[in-house]
Amino acid sequence: MSKAAPEARILVVDDEPASRTGLKDLLTIWGYEAVAASDGQEALQRSAAWKPDLVIADLVMPGLDGMGLLTKLRRDYPTTAVILLTGQGSIDSAVRAIKEGAYDYLTKPVDPTRLQLILDRALERTETAREVQLLRRQLRQRGACGRLVGSSGGMREVMRQIEVAAPTDATLLIAGESGTGKELVARTVHALSSRRKGPFVAVNCAAIPETLLESEIFGHEKGSFTGAVERRQGCFELADGGTLFLDEVAEMQTGTQAKFLRVLQEGQFRRLGAQSETHVNVRIVAATNKDPMKALQDGALREDLYYRLNVLTITVPPLRERMEDVAELVQAFIDEFNERHGRSIRGIDDDALEVLRRHRWPGNVRELRNVIERAVIVCPDDLVRAEHLPAFDEASLPTPSGTEAEVVLSVGTTVEDAERELILKTLKQTGGNKTRAAVILGISLKTLHNKLHKYRG
Repeated sequence: MSKAAPEARILVVDDEPASRTGLKDLLTIWGYEAVAASDGQEALQRSAAWKPDLVIADLVMPGLDGMGLLTKLRRDYPTTAVILLTGQGSIDSAVRAIKEGAYDYLTKPVDPTRLQLILDRALERTETAREVQLLRRQLRQRGACGRLVGSSGGMREVMRQIEVAAPTDATLLIAGESGTGKELVARTVHALSSRRKGPFVAVNCAAIPETLLESEIFGHEKGSFTGAVERRQGCFELADGGTLFLDEVAEMQTGTQAKFLRVLQEGQFRRLGAQSETHVNVRIVAATNKDPMKALQDGALREDLYYRLNVLTITVPPLRERMEDVAELVQAFIDEFNERHGRSIRGIDDDALEVLRRHRWPGNVRELRNVIERAVIVCPDDLVRAEHLPAFDEASLPTPSGTEAEVVLSVGTTVEDAERELILKTLKQTGGNKTRAAVILGISLKTLHNKLHKYRG
């Protein structure tokens, strides 16, 4: 029985009753959910009501034949795979149909073994195509890709590149500053790929001592070095059939990079202390927080490894270049931490959001996430306000210029008068925005309101 059988719906289309019934019964025995249609027109009606995952259709039929049915299915159900049945005399026509979008063809009488192999591959491609279609719908509707959030131009480009990369098995390089979400991009690519049922193994090359990195990646045999008390699988073996994510790959020593390059090229490696090679089927996704070209110039990244990794590249923009995404990110984090910490925060007020938008975010999305987690925890009611945010460094805010930004005090001015002058001048510079003024002054918004009330009194 096919591994895809429990979820798959297959429509059989053939004008010959014996052939149609026999194939439908075989598919049912294998565990597929199968229905039949006697011609192309009936097949279209059943497709509209039943939404099959795959269609097996005879190429030669009266009325709407296999080629005409293929054209209409490709137009109306682009993710549904189509397999054509043909006699020996019309193989050329079947080959032409493949060029028009058919997945494959089978000659009559159908060989069950070959049919089952083709079904497995075709249904796997159908599933991948539907997930990519879902991703595109998410991009259009919400600007979101799984846990990736944002509708800015920069994030839309990242999501477009994920669409391109995910269905392939190509090696992928993800570049971006620390905290931008490179691992999240890698996990999204894995989740949308044909390897999604396999493991996703992440290794931070910068966090592992160089003396242990080779053992961590390739594994070792018992007794291969001091402390190797048992045989251990490395990351390549653990990721077999799935995706291996190598974060901060430019932190590898060049000698380890050379060994890593060999695995990429040959698909095999040798554990430390092993006598034989181990073969693996792994997709490599690597990431670096360095500019790849600068890492090449500085000698931190081997040129041959870079070009091997750089089959496809996704560059994740820093948060300061996608500030229009802050509101969406904040709400997503509030929802996440509500669930984690048992809170019921409904959102963030405009003044607090303005404070967040004026910060430069050197720690990128990771920093914003930490700030929102703290705010959700300390917020006493259902709305995050500016006083629930940390006091950001003033260097992260635009600096006023010119004489209007200066406070000139005469000798003999009291501290109370000096404070009043400073507060009113700062409030003027922020255009009356009290939250912004409180951040610049280093006091809470509540304190600022109290002092202004006192001045008015």
